[in-house]
Amino acid sequence: MGERLMRIAVIDDERPARSELKHQILQLLPGAQIDEGESGAQALQMAGEGTYDLFFLDIDLGDINGTVLVHALKQMQPDMKIIFVTAYSEYAVKAFELEVEDYILKPFDQRRLEKMLKRCKIGEFPVRGKDKPGVTGKLAINTNGKTIYEKIENIVYIETCNRGCMIHTAEKDYYEGKTIGDFERRLKDMGFFRSQKSYLINLGKVKELFLWGNNSFAVKLEGYEKEILPVGREKIKVLRQLLGG
Repeated sequence: MGERLMRIAVIDDERPARSELKHQILQLLPGAQIDEGESGAQALQMAGEGTYDLFFLDIDLGDINGTVLVHALKQMQPDMKIIFVTAYSEYAVKAFELEVEDYILKPFDQRRLEKMLKRCKIGEFPVRGKDKPGVTGKLAINTNGKTIYEKIENIVYIETCNRGCMIHTAEKDYYEGKTIGDFERRLKDMGFFRSQKSYLINLGKVKELFLWGNNSFAVKLEGYEKEILPVGREKIKVLRQLLGG
């Protein structure tokens, strides 16, 4: 007998999104069998007719909301790993609440997808990584008429400042006239977390997470222990999950 092909479902009511995700999955798992669906009803039908290893599920389907579908899909196939697909990062909280395997954001980022597939521990189905040499471990910071290439591991946190952001590193600070949303996208899947609307923190630099003020939480970061950075109430559960506590 030959090896069993990995079977994946991609459920999204937008055809271009399905095509793009399918293309990126096949780049990493070229031997996978991928079935497509465009509605909640079709997702249930597919799960009832075949066994899937991974089930990519758009949250905003036209007929049945993805968060409602999860319970039914888990009952039908308890061993199947479900991944939410969404354009909104706030659904990360819902993903953890429903105990799905993970979530990915639109537009899709292949590095994020690769990391997610590896985290799913898909065992005999090796993920074909695309390690890139060069300056992928550095962030280009445009400041004072020049470009500084700072190691990402040296960045402790980024905060909004005037109409741009202040980038705090282990040794010095830089100002760049870009929004914190821009930095969040640039550092996506590199260990950074938007802990509050004004702060983007390096998870590897977190030293303390503690109660602060009126039922609020805050963090202290390595090298900046005198700074108290607030954590949004809606962010605390996800942050705990990411920190493993």
